Order: sequence, then structure tokens, then C-alpha cells
Amino acid sequence: MPPRNTPPTGSAGTATADDTEFRALLDRLSDKATADYYNPYTTFDWPPTIPADGLWMSPELLSVHGTELMDELSPGRLQALSRWESINFYSLNVHGIRELLIEVTRRIHLPGFELPSEFFHHFIGEENDHMWFFATFCLKYAHKIYPDKSVKLPEAPRDPGIENFLVFARILIFEQIVDHYNVRLAADRRLHGTIRHINRLHHQDESRHIAFGCRLVQLLWERLLDSGLDEAARLELRDYLSRYIATSMESFYNPTVYRDAGLPDGFALRRRLLAHPARQAAHANVLHKTTDFLHRIGAFDARH
Repeated sequence: MPPRNTPPTGSAGTATADDTEFRALLDRLSDKATADYYNPYTTFDWPPTIPADGLWMSPELLSVHGTELMDELSPGRLQALSRWESINFYSLNVHGIRELLIEVTRRIHLPGFELPSEFFHHFIGEENDHMWFFATFCLKYAHKIYPDKSVKLPEAPRDPGIENFLVFARILIFEQIVDHYNVRLAADRRLHGTIRHINRLHHQDESRHIAFGCRLVQLLWERLLDSGLDEAARLELRDYLSRYIATSMESFYNPTVYRDAGLPDGFALRRRLLAHPARQAAHANVLHKTTDFLHRIGAFDARH
């Protein structure tokens, strides 16, 4: 029986014809996606409300954790902040998933993406489900989704190889950041069962997406190196990814969240928190898998 995935043929492809390892990985991940399939519309038993006098996010994941302000908050204010930072987190997921769905859909069954296109179908279906249940949580329990106010980076270079690398590198970075939160929220027994459930299911699917993304990004990076990527272009790509990582972390500091939680002067608070050494250390903890990976494949160097 021939393999289910056929080798790519386009010049912007993700693997070579003899990349049996990538083909085997895709087959394993597709099989696992089929085995793990669930219907999101019947999986969740949405309660009418989630109590406001409890935590909606682990205190250790809040944007104030490790700072003096954390100790100054009353229990009620801390619960309010956890509620709105939770809604901000799920809103960020809605916006991030929308972007990655657009980019992956643009590439499915195009020349150069023959090999991963079968897995793309699983990926697109699962991400659409994720966007639905994150949006449902926000609308059902907060009656809103926070708008996307992230700083837009300059357009990525139009060279197809560079553009493909940056698209899938951004997707991987986004997924790894989110998964750091998912794992901890799913395991935190202080949180409502519904919160733990959606984070557990998201991590279950994202573990496959991250395994796929790591291999794909590495292959795309190697393809760029083989094409003769010069040092100036490499530095430009590193700077772009560094800015993307920084803006991704800054999106967790939302002045509107602080206002909704009853904290004064949200913009000043955001600046204060982003400059706090404890928050920089927290960012490094969230990002260590991402930065370790980018160093390992050579996309980052000792200066990053």
C-alpha cells in the first residue's frame, strides 16, 4: 500500500521526496487526531454561570504576579482581575486562531504543500472548533470578546520561502505560548471545571499541532539556508521573530482588562508591569520552549 502522503513538488515545499521521517510524523499525528476526535458542540455542558467569587485564572499566571501590586489586591479584586484576564486570554485565542486559519487555508493543496495537506485538514477543523469554544466562553460568561489591539508588525517579506517560514514560525510561537497557559489552567483545581475542561481539550489538540509545527518550521528554515540565505536576511528574520514574541507577550497586559477589574489608570499600570523585572522573568519562563527551539535550529543565536 502506498503512503497516504505524497512528496511535495513545488519549490516552496516543506520537505524533500526522501523525507520519510516527516511523512511518518504526519501519519502518526493524523491517526492520533482521528482517535482523539470529539464533537465540541456536544462535549461541553455549559453551566448557566461561573461564580464571580472564585478564580477564573491561576494567580501565578496573572499579569501582576510577582509584583508589589499582587500583594496589594484584595481577594475580591484579585478574583475580578482573574476573571477579566481569563476573558482576555480566550479573546487572544480567538484572534490568533482566526489569523492562523487564514494562513493555513491559503496554503492547503497548493504546490509545495502536498505532504502536509492531509494533516492541514485536521488542523483547520480542530482550530475552528477551538475558536468556537473560546468565543462561546467569552460571550456566554462575559458577554464580549476583547477586540484585537495588538501592534501590527510590518508586512513579512514577499519571497515565498521567507514568507512561509515566518507564517509557520508565528503560528508555532503563538501555540507554544498558549499551551504554557493551557497546561497550568487545566491542572489547577482552584478553577471551575468548565475552565479546566476547555484548557485540557485545547492542550490535547495543541500538543499535536506543536509537534507538527516544530518539524515544519525546522524544515522551512533548512530550506531557506539551502537556498543561500545571507547574513543580513538572517538578522532581519531574527529581529522580526523577536518583535513578534515581544508583542505577543505584551498582549497579556490589556488596559481595558484593568479597567474592567476596577484598577485605576490601566495604561500606566501596563507600562509599570511591562518594565517590572519579575514580569520579564515570567516571560522568560513562558517562552523558554520557544526560544530553546529557535536556538536549536539556528534561527536565533546567542544574542537573543
